[in-house]
Amino acid sequence: MPIDFNTHFIFFNSNKPVKPTTVQQSILKTDLKQDSFEKSVEVQAQDIDPAFDGMKIEQKSFGKLKNGEDTTLYTITNKNGASVDLSSFGATIVSIKVPDKDGKLIDVTQGYDKVTPYEESPVGHAGGTIGPCANKINNGTFTLGEKEYKLECNKDGGKTHSHGGTQGFDVKNWDAEIIKDGIKFTYNKKDMESGYPGNVKASVTYKFDNDNKLHIQYEAESDADTVINMTNHSYFNLDGAENAEENSVYEHIVELPNSSTYTVNNELAVPTGEIASVEDTPFDFREAKTIKDVIDSDDEQMKIGAGFDQNYVIDGYDGEKMIEVANVKSPKTGIKLNVATNLPGFQFYTANHLGKDAQPAGKDGKKYEKRSGFCVEPQFFPDAINTFDEKPILKKGETYNREIIYSFSTEK
Repeated sequence: MPIDFNTHFIFFNSNKPVKPTTVQQSILKTDLKQDSFEKSVEVQAQDIDPAFDGMKIEQKSFGKLKNGEDTTLYTITNKNGASVDLSSFGATIVSIKVPDKDGKLIDVTQGYDKVTPYEESPVGHAGGTIGPCANKINNGTFTLGEKEYKLECNKDGGKTHSHGGTQGFDVKNWDAEIIKDGIKFTYNKKDMESGYPGNVKASVTYKFDNDNKLHIQYEAESDADTVINMTNHSYFNLDGAENAEENSVYEHIVELPNSSTYTVNNELAVPTGEIASVEDTPFDFREAKTIKDVIDSDDEQMKIGAGFDQNYVIDGYDGEKMIEVANVKSPKTGIKLNVATNLPGFQFYTANHLGKDAQPAGKDGKKYEKRSGFCVEPQFFPDAINTFDEKPILKKGETYNREIIYSFSTEK
């Protein structure tokens, strides 16, 4: 429900404001009666992990959808003042504000200041939770058991299905629950919604700790065998998201330390099934490189993606342990992003297709142009359901459980 804010107080059932002190878990609920006050809770419950001690969670209206539904924006602020904004629409990361090398808070993610652009002009899936299946499925078809399923082909002139289609998870209004150390979003997908079988209960939980680590936990259960491959589609610019001009991430330094191979694409950027070495290619980031030094390489795979838009294979993947997959640094701000996951691959994308005419202005009033951001999207490989052995199949009665951690730090 939409609730206006007053960040200085917690409001209980009485109408009198109380200064925020210690709040027990019983207060951390979202089923409060609607009133005219912002809800603000400071989490200091006795049983909380010290990594989250002192965390504050706020919520306010993010606007109405065309169907009249209310959306909510949640802000998690850690004890150091760094924060993450999360929208119920799409279970979306709207902003991440972390300190630069001088201690100034910088918003490092592209996004919008109200829900309308996310609903009406969902260009690039900015910050959204992608599902039921991230990335492409060739011809929009797959087979489970002996049954073939046909999905909407919303990409490449009707030749591929991408990111769950036009009615994917990132354009759904999720239920939300404030938990003791974060926000849990839940969406119940109906059988054959978007063409995927099974009634699926999906959730994504965000926790932002005092070390500026954003933990993203994905879970799902289904009453029938189905395909599930969830990820986050945030566009980062570690110089600050207000740097929206074309090629504004060129100075970023990238290291992908645990990817010695990548999946080769056909002309539609769908994997052929070949897994190739990054050796002697522009895709070799096992040692750190600046984006501008390699993005315009004369490589056929690079031309297909119009820049970096490649799925990397993660060395040492076993489906359980968290593996460091990316380190990206801005020399300008000193902000460094580290990405870890227990998924088998990730898409490294340099926002080559932003800047379209239909794209609305972002949070700073500027349109995000081509190569003004980058994405690191942990995932099962594109078209894995058809092409690779490691398939994103969720069996009836089993639980999908995968994780991404975006960690922020600074270096001089």
